[in-house]
This record gives sequence, C-alpha cells and structure tokens, in this order.
Amino acid sequence: MARSILHMLTPLKHMSPFDVNMAIDAGFETLIPYTGVTLADVVSLTQDSIFSRAPQDGVRTGIFIGGKNAEDALDMVDRAKKAFVPPFVNHVFADPAGSFTTGAAMVAEVNRALKAKFGTDLKGKRIVIFGGAGVVAYVAAVIGALEGAQTVLVGHDGEERVSKIAFTMKWRFGIEVGAVDGTLPEARRAAITDADVILSAGPAGIPILTAEDLESAPKLLVASDVNAVPPAGIAGIDVNAKDVPLPVGKGVGIGALAVGNVKYQTQCRLFRKMLEADEPLCLDFRDAYTLAVEIAG
Repeated sequence: MARSILHMLTPLKHMSPFDVNMAIDAGFETLIPYTGVTLADVVSLTQDSIFSRAPQDGVRTGIFIGGKNAEDALDMVDRAKKAFVPPFVNHVFADPAGSFTTGAAMVAEVNRALKAKFGTDLKGKRIVIFGGAGVVAYVAAVIGALEGAQTVLVGHDGEERVSKIAFTMKWRFGIEVGAVDGTLPEARRAAITDADVILSAGPAGIPILTAEDLESAPKLLVASDVNAVPPAGIAGIDVNAKDVPLPVGKGVGIGALAVGNVKYQTQCRLFRKMLEADEPLCLDFRDAYTLAVEIAG
C-alpha cells in the first residue's frame, strides 16, 4: 500500500506545529509543509500532488490548508478542488489556525448545554459573538446561522469591519448575519440585551463582559469563552467551566478547556477520516460541526 502523505499549505511564514503534531498522531506517515503559499500557487501544488501518484492513491494523499483567515482558506479549498482532474483527486481539509474545529466545537458545546439544561436547541436563538472580526467568530456565526439561529457579530473597533465580514458570509453561504458595534461598555451591553447565547472569541487575556454587563442579558441561557489566558473574557467562566452557573441570571457558562477537548478530538478524527476513507473527502467547518456535535453528546 502507498504511504500516506499530507501536503500542508499555509500563507504564513510557518506551518503550525499544533497541526503538524495532530496529523502525525492521527496516523499520516509523511508530512510536507509549504509556507508562504498564495492563492495563485494552489493549482500547481495541487496538480503536482495528484499527477505524481496513481489515481487509486488519492485516498492516501491529503492537502491541508492552514493560515489565519477563513475566507482565504475557503478560497484555497475552492482552487484546489478546481485543480483536480478526475480520477486524479486527493483529500482536502481546511482548518486555519485551528479555528474551523474550534468554532465548531464551541457551537457544539453550546448546543449540548441548551439541550441538557434547557431542553431546547439553536434554532431561533439570538447568538451574540464577541471578537467578531476573528476566525473562530466567523465559523461560529456561519454555523449558528445555518442551524437556524440569529447570529450577530460584535466589533471591538466599530461596526464597519464586522459588517463587511457579514456581507461576505451572505455572498458565500446565503445567510443573514447581523453586525453591531461593541467598542464601549454601553454598546456591549446593548448588544446582549436580547441574547440567548453569548460567545466570546476575542484576544486572549482581554476581559470583555463583566458580571455587571451580564445583568443586561436577562434571557441569557448559555455563554462560552474560548479565552484560556486569565482574566476571563466573560466574568464567571474560567478555563475549566462546563455548565457552571453564571454570576447573574439562570444561564450557564462553558470554558476554554471544555471547548478545547471537543476541538482536539474533532480535528484528530477528521484527519483519521481521510486515512480511513474509500473516496477522497473535502472537509471544512461544516464537517467539523457534524462530528463535534457527536463528540459533545
């Protein structure tokens, strides 16, 4: 049997050691990182990878796409798919900065908590997402909207940048995502007034919502914070939190390690799915979410 090979593409200076370790531990035998990759490079790299092996070895060959930008990663996936010449086809898996699997795990944990604690699900819920210009927020917003929730991105530097991101989501996925300003404390409180779910995906170690702020969210059921560096992004949610009562109201909180546990398993199992598949797969955050829901329970 041909050896399993994973070609790892990133537009950044370095390929993430996290992703390299995950792929090796999942079972890939040979990994080759390609750094500083542009969108224009993807076709030639992809076609070199497919035409150098027999068609039946496509299931033993993968292309992993990293980086730190969701749109760029999705564009690279599209470019790689268009470069295939059936029956010469490889696996493709995008997870820039681990954000596709992290965002999927975050929403899956929220969905689990909604069912376990309140007997409900994401459909019709208002999900307010801080760190709205980041990649984890991007993924969480799209998944939430696809699941029937009303998702809102909150910008830390005004509404303009998150509005542009929301527009690209509508263009790419046909979904409606809201965008609001969260620059000042009063704006953040206004943003969460009708929130059923609050997600914090802002920079590590930056407090976003205080216990006093949470009093402005009387409908809040679940809040999750992926910040693993103190202080917490949302008051009352430390890294180990899993369905812990929030400082005010009836809601519960989910911390970074609970999300990270599901994220880790999700990424590992997606790598393994490529190795075990009989046909080449194309995997992104939607596949990650399906698997993360199963893992979260």
